[in-house]
Amino acid sequence: MISKIHLLMLAGVVTIVSACSSSPYSPTNKIYKKQAKELTKAITKTPVNPSGQDFVGTVNFGLRKPNYVIIHHTAQNSTQQTLKTFTVPTTQVSAHYVIGRDGMVYHMLNDYLRAWHGGVAKWGNATDINSSSIGIELDNNGFEPFSESQISSLLTVLDTLKKKHGVPTANFIGHSDIAPGRKVDPNVTFPWKKLAERGFGLWQDAAITDTVPATFNPVDGLRIIGYDVKNPVNAVKAFQLHFIQKEITGVLNEDEKKVLFNLYKKYL
Repeated sequence: MISKIHLLMLAGVVTIVSACSSSPYSPTNKIYKKQAKELTKAITKTPVNPSGQDFVGTVNFGLRKPNYVIIHHTAQNSTQQTLKTFTVPTTQVSAHYVIGRDGMVYHMLNDYLRAWHGGVAKWGNATDINSSSIGIELDNNGFEPFSESQISSLLTVLDTLKKKHGVPTANFIGHSDIAPGRKVDPNVTFPWKKLAERGFGLWQDAAITDTVPATFNPVDGLRIIGYDVKNPVNAVKAFQLHFIQKEITGVLNEDEKKVLFNLYKKYL
């Protein structure tokens, strides 16, 4: 719920929030503020025209806006462990939001800044996912169910992000979706159907009556949805993890092909 949202390190181009001196994250908050100022200097500096001509500044521009929301599980044992991971430079990983098992929300990076959460990833024609997405990490060791409080807070955050940035419904996806074979988060217990019912991601129809055409190529279906099909088996596994949530085999049975075909038509 909104009242649970705890802003730890929200700062940057638009808003800078300084933590009180008693916060254990005061040192990293100062680093955040310094780095945000450096970025501000970089984008306000008058560009140099490579041709040597005078720079002519347009008056029509704005901030780049996120177009995807990528959901992860932390694969760590506590929220505090994850906060530490994201506040030391040696790890080179981060996210915009971390949501604890208790539903507490930690906003760690301004939505308009680029977090390092997706790594080597691809979705459709997008190959630099970090530059166009918001990353949300859920405190979960990778094997446990997600708590009701955690999902409730997640839905609140997603609702805010969708309204604020106009993220398309189909663009709420998981880390495993954009990195098949490399990542398996969020785990198989994640309630994708519940999210889709709230407008965050697509889901198959409750009653699928479609007959899969003999000409339908499942690999093409996965590609149309957005999956990287360079390794078809890994793409199938990622699809099963998100939309089937049972046995992850890398091979589609007939019922799963119907689900894929049903979804494929939604993404056309």
